[in-house]
Amino acid sequence: MKKHNRREFLKLTGLAMAGSVVPLSACSASEGAMVASAAATGTAVSPDYTLKVGLVGCGGRGTGAANQALSADPNVELTALGDLFPDQIERSVEQLTHRHADKINVPEERRFSGFDNYQKVIDSGVDVVLLAAPPAFRPAHLEYAVDAGVHIFCEKPVAVDAPGIRKILDAVKRSKEKDLSIVSGFCWRYHNAKRAFFGQINDGALGEIRTVYNTYLTGSLWFRDRQPDWSDQQYQLRNWLYYNWISGDHIVEQAVHSVDFMSWAMGDEMPVSVIGTGGRQVRTDARFGNIYDHFAITYEYANGAKGFHFSRQQPNCENSYKAEVFGSEGIGRALASGIEYSINGSNPWEYDGPINDMYQTQHDELFESIRNGRPVNDGELMANSTMLAIMGRMAAYTGRRVTWEDAMNSTKKLGPDHPDWDNIPDATALEVAMPGVTRFT
Repeated sequence: MKKHNRREFLKLTGLAMAGSVVPLSACSASEGAMVASAAATGTAVSPDYTLKVGLVGCGGRGTGAANQALSADPNVELTALGDLFPDQIERSVEQLTHRHADKINVPEERRFSGFDNYQKVIDSGVDVVLLAAPPAFRPAHLEYAVDAGVHIFCEKPVAVDAPGIRKILDAVKRSKEKDLSIVSGFCWRYHNAKRAFFGQINDGALGEIRTVYNTYLTGSLWFRDRQPDWSDQQYQLRNWLYYNWISGDHIVEQAVHSVDFMSWAMGDEMPVSVIGTGGRQVRTDARFGNIYDHFAITYEYANGAKGFHFSRQQPNCENSYKAEVFGSEGIGRALASGIEYSINGSNPWEYDGPINDMYQTQHDELFESIRNGRPVNDGELMANSTMLAIMGRMAAYTGRRVTWEDAMNSTKKLGPDHPDWDNIPDATALEVAMPGVTRFT
C-alpha cells in the first residue's frame, strides 16, 4: 500500500473510502491511524481507533473543554497541550489527570509553550484540536488547524475585529471543502431548553418578530495581581480580559452569548445597521486596561424589527442574563440563569423537558460527527454572531451608526497580525475609545 502523509491522505479518502468503516486490521498500525482519522463525508471512523486530542489554551475554559472532550467518547486520549505559559500547562495536566488518568498521554515533549504552541500541538499528529486561547489568537489558530486537516472545537468569540472575521470565514469555507467538523463555543446552541425555545420561535410560534431584548449584566471578573518575575508583556497577557486587542472588549468576549440569542430569534438574519453607546463608569483604574464596563446597543433589521442589547460588568448592581422576544402573536422569555422558557400569546408553550449539560453536549455531538463521518460545521454561525458583537462595539466606540456592510469591510485591526514577545502593544499607550472622537475605519 502506498503511504501518504496525513494531510495528503485526508484529500484522498473521500474518493477511496466513501460510505465505509475501515477496520484497523486492514492496514499497518501507522496506515490504519491515517485511515481512521479521515473525515470525508460518508466515511465513518472505526470505534477501535483512538482519537488523539490536542488542547491550545490551558486556562479554565480550555481545561474544561478538554475534560468534556475526554468524556465524550470512550476511545480518546489527550496527546498534546499548548499555552503561552508553562505553568498553565502543568496546572491543566494535573487537573485533567485527576479526572482522566487513563486518557492522558502528554509527555514533556508534547507540552508546548510560547506563541507558536498551537502549530506544535496541531503538527504533533492530533485528530481533534480544542482552540481555547484568548480571542485575538483565534483566526491564526483556526486557519492553521483547517489547513492541517484536523477537526476543531473553537471557543467563542472567534475574532476581535473585522479583518479577523474575514480570515475566519475564509478558513470556514476551506473546512467545508475538507469535510471537517467545527463545533463552536456558543454553548447555548447545544442546550435542550434553548433549542426547543428558539425552535418554537423560528417555527412561527410568535408570528413576526418585532423586538428582541437581551441582557448580560454581571459583576466583576477575575484579575491576576502582578508577580515579581512578570514582564510588562506577561502581566498584560495574563490579564487579557482587560485589553481590547486581546479580548475584543466584554461585549465581544462575554456578552456575545446574549447577542447570539438575538440572532437566533431572528433566524440568524443579519441586521442592516446598529447604533449604541458605552463607557467606563466604575472600572476606571489603569489595571483594567482600555475596555468599557457597560454597553447599550440597538440593532436594526431590514423589516423594521429591532434588537436591544444591554451588557454591564459592574459590582453590586442588578444582574440579568436573558432574552425576551416580542412578536405579533405573543411574547417569549428565556432566562439563562433560571429554568423559565415560555411563550405567552396565541401559541402558548412552556419547556418541560430535561436540562442537559450543554458543554458536554457540544463535545458529544462533535465526536459523534467524527465517528459517523457526518461533519457538523458551526463556522458561519460563530463568525456572524461574533461580528454582531464587534459591530455593536464599533458603534459604541465611535458614536456613529454602523451598517453591516461598513462593519464587514472595516480595516481596523486592534492588535498585531502575529503577536510575539517583541511586538506586544504597550499597555500604557492603549487608548480608551471616546464616542464622537474615535474614528471609524
